[in-house]
Amino acid sequence: MAGLKFFMPSVNLMGPNCLEDAGKDIKALGFKKALIVTDKVLNDIGLVKKLTKVLYDNNIEYVIFDGTQPNPTTKNVADGLTLLKNNNCDFVISFGGGSPHDCAKGIALVASNGGEIKDYEGVDVSKKPQLPLVAVNTTAGTASEMTRFCIITDEERHVKMAIVDKNTTPILAVNDPLLMLDMPSSLTAATGMDALTHAVEAYVSTIATPVTDACAQKAIELISKYLRKAVENGKDEEARDMMAYAEFLAGMAFNNASLGYVHAMAHQLGGFYDLPHGVCNAILLPHVQEYNSQVAADRLKDIASFMGLDVSKMTSEEGAKAAIEAIKKLSRDINIPSGIKELGAKEEDFDILATNALKDACGLTNPKQATHEEIKNIFKNAL
Repeated sequence: MAGLKFFMPSVNLMGPNCLEDAGKDIKALGFKKALIVTDKVLNDIGLVKKLTKVLYDNNIEYVIFDGTQPNPTTKNVADGLTLLKNNNCDFVISFGGGSPHDCAKGIALVASNGGEIKDYEGVDVSKKPQLPLVAVNTTAGTASEMTRFCIITDEERHVKMAIVDKNTTPILAVNDPLLMLDMPSSLTAATGMDALTHAVEAYVSTIATPVTDACAQKAIELISKYLRKAVENGKDEEARDMMAYAEFLAGMAFNNASLGYVHAMAHQLGGFYDLPHGVCNAILLPHVQEYNSQVAADRLKDIASFMGLDVSKMTSEEGAKAAIEAIKKLSRDINIPSGIKELGAKEEDFDILATNALKDACGLTNPKQATHEEIKNIFKNAL
């Protein structure tokens, strides 16, 4: 096994009310003025005020950019960067789910490296560390608050750019489950399935290690036990807390073992049709794993066991099928759409979607490398 690097923020805060501790940590770092990157919904409902109060109590100035779209764009990054420069902000705080985190990463990366966010598509393209970034999470799914992954939509090409860069890793990640209590059930379901996808893809990845396997296993176990509860009752603090741990563990797994074709394909659906990332992942996940079962049946059988099934008397192939069925059942139980056709995907677009999916860096560690026609067939099976 080749030597591998392990990436994650240097400081990670977990558990109820840890947002209060974050304020003290930020003050200790000596930062003076933050650009808060969030979205309009979180700002309008007043959730951002929980963060600004903490900053005020610690004498830290701030300015708010709430222009992040659900699939953050190159324009969102450029607009946020302008606000940062005009207000002489010396660090960035992302507040929200994956979209604000990714937008903030784009802003912070370009702030220190120059150019445009398009210049950094790919793996470790940047030369300098980004402007310091603190990521405060309000969902349990993307793990963008602690990863080196940044996904930005190129509006001209209608493509989600995968920016995988050690310099986009936040210096401080905050997962306070009390910020997640008001998350709608549909968003809870979508983000939870996103976290499951991270864990599953990391576990079957070609560069998985014992460390990433341990993280992925525990994430799958927690999601299988607590996601339904969190969807059914958003005020269940235990379920929220355990899902926060689950998505973080899944993030630790895929941040270092990378992902696979579920994400490579979901990025194309999201960029082309402007669709929710977690839902695309959830629909594609069993279909991609069915394809992967040709070479990764043993690993998928493990996943069935992590999801609570007795696989002791199953062959590898039977265990793989059991895992795929368990994933489908979990999706049904939390009301995930059954196919991408319900989201507006059209078969005539699959040729270009498949072409772009094969260019996505996430597919490089999929356990079985696919042809263009095989990717198209997976899209067709997911209709």
